[in-house]
Amino acid sequence: MHAPQHLLAARLPRWLLPAQWPEHGGRPALADLHLAQGRVLGLAPHDAQFTPPAGTAWNLAGAPVLPGLVDAHTHLDKAFTLARMGSVQPGLLGAIDAMMVDRRSWTPADVRARASRALQWAHEAGTVHLRTHCDWWEPQAQPLAWNVLRELAQEWAGRLVLERVALIPLHLFAERDTALRLARSVAESGPGALLGGFVHSTNWNPQALRHLFEAAQIHGLNVDLHVDEELQPAAQGLATTAALLQELRFDGHVVCGHNCALAAQPEATALATLDAVAQCPITLVTLPITNLLLQDAVTGRTPRQRGLTLVKEAQARGIPLLIASDNVQDPFCPVGSFDPLEALATGVLAAQLDAPFDRWSQALCRADWLRRGAPALPLQAGSSADLIVFHQADACGFPSRAQSRLVLRQGRLASGQANAAWFTASPSISPLARSLA
Repeated sequence: MHAPQHLLAARLPRWLLPAQWPEHGGRPALADLHLAQGRVLGLAPHDAQFTPPAGTAWNLAGAPVLPGLVDAHTHLDKAFTLARMGSVQPGLLGAIDAMMVDRRSWTPADVRARASRALQWAHEAGTVHLRTHCDWWEPQAQPLAWNVLRELAQEWAGRLVLERVALIPLHLFAERDTALRLARSVAESGPGALLGGFVHSTNWNPQALRHLFEAAQIHGLNVDLHVDEELQPAAQGLATTAALLQELRFDGHVVCGHNCALAAQPEATALATLDAVAQCPITLVTLPITNLLLQDAVTGRTPRQRGLTLVKEAQARGIPLLIASDNVQDPFCPVGSFDPLEALATGVLAAQLDAPFDRWSQALCRADWLRRGAPALPLQAGSSADLIVFHQADACGFPSRAQSRLVLRQGRLASGQANAAWFTASPSISPLARSLA
């Protein structure tokens, strides 16, 4: 019951299916997924005549199914700190001030407890790949959270890929020697480490940004930046990043998170920046929940701007774009649960995203967009059978009713509140699935 060999009549998103996949009523035909030894053997359009051996199949009856989730931008070191804080001033800089005070009392045990809780929540949600930023404020020493996160990455190996980004304020890269020393420290700290930076108009220094990329290039590091997390039209972080990558012929991969300033710039300026980004090895990450809370934030005043980046314009240019959780229950964001589906649901409303299941769900599932290389869709033959079945939802209203889900890890039921026997009762197909097949 817990390790089915066939998942019949699954509704997969259009982006995951071959171009020639058949349609019925303008929607992709349902799929049969065939599994063996925790891996995907293949998928095919649903065959209503297929009768598998008893007890080997789940009849999904048209329920939406996604591959394991990717949460591309989180902050495990800060998670769950809000409850012990007092009043926090509104906006990004106020949250930073509150965090600087709280971190004085951090211990390895404190960080481990909070980060472990976050990883458990992510695992239960169906996340298989998570990237966390880690505040790094000192040029001479690694932060205490850095090694805790490395240990957790080792402990969670096999269940969840955990990557660590050294989130270093841009001014620490002002001196090239310091930039090289920081990059070397990150590179020597073990696998899954990336060089990062906080790039904002309050610390803007194009020479420091150049040093960051030069240091990453020398030490063979990929880069993940907080870029232009503000609504200042004059912000230059993303545009300068694209120009530097072309000039330096950077051979790694770069992820740029936030990019809120694009929404505040003249359209011609913003679109020219995106045209340049499309020519570079850059993935953009949008963080709808936190950016809605932090941008244009003034006490007692309703915000006028949404604070999101230009997600539709980026997608139209073929720029890889991911949606992620960002901060959870800390001074930057009082809500959240390390479930990327919450971020997607917020983004659907805030950015007016159409066809969220068929088009935008890939922004939660594309781990290949976090590295340089050929595209690699999940659920191909031979890939791990890490799947999420949204047995109470439907693709048309997705992500509504997506909280309740069954999570499969290597083909075996790992978590979920539904009665799995409902799926094993009969290989015959329900009237709903038959109408969609």
